[in-house]
Amino acid sequence: MEKANATLRFLRMSPRKVRLVVNIVRGMDLEKALAQLSFNAKDASEPVKKLIESAAANAVNNHGMSRNLLFVETITVDDGPTLKRFMPRAQGRATTIRKRSSHVNVILAERVGDKEAKQVEEKEVKKPAIKKSPAKKADTKQPVAKKVAEEEVVAKKEKGGESLNDKVASSPAPRNDNNEENNT
Repeated sequence: MEKANATLRFLRMSPRKVRLVVNIVRGMDLEKALAQLSFNAKDASEPVKKLIESAAANAVNNHGMSRNLLFVETITVDDGPTLKRFMPRAQGRATTIRKRSSHVNVILAERVGDKEAKQVEEKEVKKPAIKKSPAKKADTKQPVAKKVAEEEVVAKKEKGGESLNDKVASSPAPRNDNNEENNT
């Protein structure tokens, strides 16, 4: 099984903060990991995302691996050099400020047992575009309400009287006492 790696050195962020982001994507598929990093609010997610994209480019271009089958096999964060600065404090003292840096290493690998998926992927690339069939014609049957209305008209002509719809239309509107302002 071939592997592709990439290294980010001297990242000017604390390793502790970078590890919070790295732990999220460890073991994930490539696309899921990149999606997680895209929507993560931590500042460390941007350089880690670039590092993983670089490792993916190395895998595809240098090792001929399939991008769809890649996953984050290992990703580690190590301490880089610490810059020491001093801050003046009370009564003439000075305290040290440690500006930490990190080294991040990532190794991407292809999923084992996904040889069939790789073959399917190759076939998808070669497939011609599928033509869509024309839309089906709309149903020409009359709606039920329209049929009922026609039957009432026929019944009215036969009986010479009023149909149910005529009776409903001729009845007075119901009275609504709630809207009247009788409250004094």
